[in-house]
Amino acid sequence: MASQSQIFAGAFADPVFSAQSVFKSLMDGFARPGQIVRLEASSVPPSPMSAAAGAVALTLCDHDTPVWLTPALAKSAVPQWIAFHTGAAVTDNKTDARFAFVEKGAPVPGFDQFSLGTQEYPDRSTTLVVEIEALSGGEPLTARGPGIKDDVIIAVRGLPEVFLDFWSANRAIFPRGIDLVLTSGDSVLCLPRTTRLVRQEA
Repeated sequence: MASQSQIFAGAFADPVFSAQSVFKSLMDGFARPGQIVRLEASSVPPSPMSAAAGAVALTLCDHDTPVWLTPALAKSAVPQWIAFHTGAAVTDNKTDARFAFVEKGAPVPGFDQFSLGTQEYPDRSTTLVVEIEALSGGEPLTARGPGIKDDVIIAVRGLPEVFLDFWSANRAIFPRGIDLVLTSGDSVLCLPRTTRLVRQEA
């Protein structure tokens, strides 16, 4: 059973200012896809949730946003921590989730398992928050699309080999589809569904 200290501690020291700061950073990240953005506000969620993922949860989740968690996260103190600090309920149904969290090293479900929104309401889709090994040092991918003036190279480490297949299928159903927040340490890299990713030519 989770201890009270795990549940009650670890949130933002200044909830209003910190949430505003993280929200601005996330909006900047989605406006400039592929850019690594450091979150100025920190959180210390229960293990195995990362600091950046915890900051995202504290900022975006509330009583109107059901959350899906991987089995490891669901068995930890994370559900109670999220519920106490944000009011968000955890759901076992991926298609009901507005936000989904995957810790480092856990299998990433196929994106089509989550809510993809509808043609009329594409914003009713799931935002997937995935912790990875690092936001640099991996296989270079070229990112193109809205918000990217020139090609941007991303080289994240720790995504599944099938990631590009997942992403291409997700982008093909625009305006429907999930949006993705990759986290590592205290930083994030945001990929809206409009972003096209291709392997760099040798």
